[in-house]
Amino acid sequence: MSLPSDDAAVLSARWTEGVLLKRDVFSTVERGRFRRPEGEIDAVLRRLDQVPWWSFLPARHLFARERTALAKARGLQVGPELLWAGRQALVRGFINGVALHLAKPTGDIAYFRSAKQALRRLHRAGICHNDLAKEQNWLRGTDGRAYLTDFQLAACFKTRGRLFRIAAYEDLRHLLKHKRSYAPEALTPRERKILARKSFVASIWLQTGKRVYRGITRGLFNFTDREGGGRRLVNDAPVLTDLIRRNPAVRDAAIVAFADRRSGVGLYAFVEADQAALETQLRGELAAAKGLRPPEHIQVVRALPRDSAGKIRAEVLQLVAMNQLDLIEPMMRSEADRAFLKNILESRKNLRDRFNFEAADLAPPSA
Repeated sequence: MSLPSDDAAVLSARWTEGVLLKRDVFSTVERGRFRRPEGEIDAVLRRLDQVPWWSFLPARHLFARERTALAKARGLQVGPELLWAGRQALVRGFINGVALHLAKPTGDIAYFRSAKQALRRLHRAGICHNDLAKEQNWLRGTDGRAYLTDFQLAACFKTRGRLFRIAAYEDLRHLLKHKRSYAPEALTPRERKILARKSFVASIWLQTGKRVYRGITRGLFNFTDREGGGRRLVNDAPVLTDLIRRNPAVRDAAIVAFADRRSGVGLYAFVEADQAALETQLRGELAAAKGLRPPEHIQVVRALPRDSAGKIRAEVLQLVAMNQLDLIEPMMRSEADRAFLKNILESRKNLRDRFNFEAADLAPPSA
């Protein structure tokens, strides 16, 4: 399938391909740069020309919903700005920030205050997002504020009728669930009451529609969306990690997913060990495991990044695997962190799909 000629002409003249962010049966999403009269800006492209024929109709429906919602939300500063929209492709502004599951705003009361304000502005414009249970759809900008993304399930209302109020209530309830995960001490008594009471529509959906939805997406579409990693991250990565850790030369390992232009979703294994040559041995061991495809990339590092409790900082490794290097800087807490990560960056493996976002790469520590 190819894009309509008018869409293709605009993208050919104004779009510079960058890093693939996600590919599934509903669209391809990538980061790049978009030319406007005043100059190029960072942007995100969603396109439908690479979806399977059998999912094109639902993909087009989701695309139309996002296009309508982004157009209506223009100027609200709660999500990406719609820069251009064609029949099967659209370009939206890039928000300089990371998803909630990567940012992990523990105890960040200001972030959740900002998120509530963003949601209020969205609802005042008559827009309900309808997909805020996913942490991937909440961003924490480098300015510390909350932004929403991925409006494929959004609904636009002309009046504030009962259906609107139910959808808006569920948007708020899902935000509060995230607040409970990261800043439970900041929940007000009223917010706790909202968390304890689902709308009747949500209750019915959980008992009926959600089961059908899961059956279709995970069965028919073979689609599992956990942090954008799909079935390989959910099913294969834990088994592969266990196999890697069995090697006596390995101290620890972590596997993250990244979008791959050839396979859709790739796996990237970071292995903590002293022997750089261990990669070849591990590949042989994993290749011998029947029924499992080895990770596309295996990188041996002297030490994995960890937090103060000793837990592996998978969110940092995720950004390295995705070549989103400019988004790592706000997550660095010291010059020691930057020096530590610099060694990982210098020998990283996923070099096929990268772009000049690396112009903002981590600078070496000052002397």
